Amino acid sequence: MSQAFAKVARPRRLPDEIADRMAEAIRAGELRPGDKLPSEPSLATRFGVARSVLREAISQLRYDGLIEARQGVGAFIADPRSRSAFRIGPACFKKRQELLKLLQLRSGVSVEAATLAATARRPEHLAALEDCLDAMRAAIVRGMEGAAARVDAELRFYSTVAAASGNEYLEEFLSVLENRILSELHSVAVKNAMASEWSERVVGEHKAVLVSIRDMDPEAAHDAARRHFERAAKRLADRTDIADV
Repeated sequence: MSQAFAKVARPRRLPDEIADRMAEAIRAGELRPGDKLPSEPSLATRFGVARSVLREAISQLRYDGLIEARQGVGAFIADPRSRSAFRIGPACFKKRQELLKLLQLRSGVSVEAATLAATARRPEHLAALEDCLDAMRAAIVRGMEGAAARVDAELRFYSTVAAASGNEYLEEFLSVLENRILSELHSVAVKNAMASEWSERVVGEHKAVLVSIRDMDPEAAHDAARRHFERAAKRLADRTDIADV
């Protein structure tokens, strides 16, 4: 097929991109504890975005404890010593519950797709799955900067599994769920990846799916996919750390 129809890279959400840039400036010491942030209109102009986008980015940093708001005064870089590692508000809990529901829904579809892929996969599917695993590992090496890439690589992995199943309806359904995560719960998914999916052991769960598909073992593929999604759901449900909003 012509390269003109190759997959389009998924752009990052603007609030996530801005929040990451500001967080990096804080970590690099360009913004220091106690420094006051420029006004919202000024920051929005500098980044070239609408104020609503800027507010969402600031909100992410505030709930991460990187920024503190002072009523009637403005927003300031927070002192690291005052940051709490255990703050989960109602909004955060609700978003995690939404992500958990989508994870549970993806589980059944992905398990079925993996089972079918073990008999229908083609060499190009195996190569694409290997690329996804490599991308996950590369993202982990990059640390926090690779968090969004880690989430995107995992989503691509199971989209590829669905494509390998030979059932276009499974592929289409997973695409709908994937778009929901990217458009509405991307920040939550990224922070969940950092908190509970950030290890070679978890990548090994995905590798077990790939190996079973490569070996054309439907039963093993079914069990490997089910095992990963069950463990991922438990890791998400068991989290008691920083907020996701």
